[in-house]
Amino acid sequence: MKSLYIFTIALLISCSSLLGQSGRQKKADKLFNSFSFQKAIENYEKLIKKDYNTSYAQQQIGDAYMMQRKPEKAVQYYRNIVHDKNTPSEYYYNYAQALRGIEDYSSSILWMNKFKETHQNDTRVTRFFEKKDISSAIFNIQEKYTIKPLTFNTKYSDYGATRLDSSIVFVSTRDPGVSIIRTYAWNNQPFLDMYIADKNGHISKIKGDVNSIYHEGTATFNHAKTRMYFTRNNYLKSKKRRDKEGTVNLKIFMAELINNEWKNIQETSLNSDDFSTGHPSLNKEGTQLYFTSNRPGSIGGSDIYVADVSSNGTISNPTNLGSIVNTEGNEMFPFIHEEGTLFFSSDGHLGLGMLDVFATVKDDKNNIINTINLGKPLNSNRDDFAYYLAPEGYSGYISSNRKGGMGDDDIYSFERTPPPPSPSPFKIIGTVIDQINKLPITGATVVIFDKSGTEIVTLTTDSNGKFEYPLDRDAHFSVTGSKVKYTSATVKFDTYNQDKTGEVTLKLTINIPLKPIENVVLLADLNIIYFDLNQSYIRSDAAYELNKVVNLMNKYPGMVIRLESHTDSRGNDAYNLSLSNRRAKSTYDYIIQNGIAQDRISDYQGFGESQLVNECFNGIRCIEAAHQRNRRTEFVIIKMK
Repeated sequence: MKSLYIFTIALLISCSSLLGQSGRQKKADKLFNSFSFQKAIENYEKLIKKDYNTSYAQQQIGDAYMMQRKPEKAVQYYRNIVHDKNTPSEYYYNYAQALRGIEDYSSSILWMNKFKETHQNDTRVTRFFEKKDISSAIFNIQEKYTIKPLTFNTKYSDYGATRLDSSIVFVSTRDPGVSIIRTYAWNNQPFLDMYIADKNGHISKIKGDVNSIYHEGTATFNHAKTRMYFTRNNYLKSKKRRDKEGTVNLKIFMAELINNEWKNIQETSLNSDDFSTGHPSLNKEGTQLYFTSNRPGSIGGSDIYVADVSSNGTISNPTNLGSIVNTEGNEMFPFIHEEGTLFFSSDGHLGLGMLDVFATVKDDKNNIINTINLGKPLNSNRDDFAYYLAPEGYSGYISSNRKGGMGDDDIYSFERTPPPPSPSPFKIIGTVIDQINKLPITGATVVIFDKSGTEIVTLTTDSNGKFEYPLDRDAHFSVTGSKVKYTSATVKFDTYNQDKTGEVTLKLTINIPLKPIENVVLLADLNIIYFDLNQSYIRSDAAYELNKVVNLMNKYPGMVIRLESHTDSRGNDAYNLSLSNRRAKSTYDYIIQNGIAQDRISDYQGFGESQLVNECFNGIRCIEAAHQRNRRTEFVIIKMK
């Protein structure tokens, strides 16, 4: 006798249990956007291992390796995605650049021509083989930011915006609203003071003793927002000091927040009357202070330095960041993001105009190995400086005197253009249950395969007979279920043409024949019955088997069965469905005519050629014996006492 079990599989889009992978992608994107490429790579790799949005993750990893000047690694990931029809065509260009980086020029030209097919008038095609930095070329393949001026810009100089909780701190030469305005002879504007704009747009001078009668510049704050480092003219305690040539240099000062006011102004040990030190930026931990200085030993006019800050506020001797960052020109306005990426402005690196904003790239040992021009629209043909990137890595501020502004310098907000949303992955949810007693089968093995037959994952059903796993949309899969004392079965399915936004549940149900060991005596002597080609009458060998069924049902009065009939693949679908229904009916009639009550056969149904037991599909040449296996009626035990 043969018992049959049901393996039920439901496919639906990712929900709460996939939030972990969705959160990891957001984290990886944040790291990528803040130029923390090594950490981003590690997180994207974890997404690939979980088979979550793998194509997108490979695109990002390829780009990250290009930013690190590692084309030999980038090509491995680009190679996996460029043949995917859903991959943006810009990756033909990226792949061509990476191939050029490993001196595979013939392949590089091939993919550049493919890029040209979709970008006929793109000037990058003609500039492709110019000798320039490949990383910047990849980063600037398309504008990645939107930019707009802040509403509180004036006709004067406004720049250096940074966030302080929900407010914006910035410096400005705006009219202070008094009858006597102090002016700076260089541009005949008032001296710079520090201002704060709250979330409601109300603007006021920052409270405390920070602002003096001379210039105050950009500020940076520790994580607790209790300490501020800021730039000021060489002025303290009503005294303005000059160097030997009569120049008033810049210095970095520190202030403490006392009763909501910035007090206790102190000069840092970084300063000197003989050179300028300014534009401070403190790292997230408050342990390193980056700044600009033209002190002796600088490579160019002004360089970027870093100094360690101890827990008691003591600052070490500074270190020049070296020739990868600093040039014979001027590097200034450093900003250290909380993920550890340094941004700065320079007129010495190759740029679009005067001062441009650059980002540094680090290797896996945290060494700076590259600088990348952030490109348009952040940079222009004028001065672009005082870059600030919010912790989440998608938005920030930049200052510029570009054309079209309201005043001398203006503050602009920017947002990074997010990548197009990836289709939500599905989750495959399955339940293995015993069709006879309707109880779940615990500990069943479930193996999911991709289109090529490569195993994706092996799962085990829980105490409720359940299993689950996330899968990509628009792909082919198969799944096999098995357990000791049970026969196994494989189902092929795909996730194409599903709703891209709403929840979708796709259910597939198959019957899996099983011969439990504990019923071996009862079940061993019952076989499937077979039919001749294009016939539905009961053959003599089939009658022999059907008599076994009748005898068994007489022996077990509580036994209820269902009949399922099938055909081979020859003939059209409609004909085969009709033929299988006739076979089911003739089987049913035979059993009823031999004394079995009608209510003990719950149903009889034909399935045509939809459930072949082998590979004898339409157009496949098979021997007659193979076709014979598909022309059958099976018995499914619904209930038995």
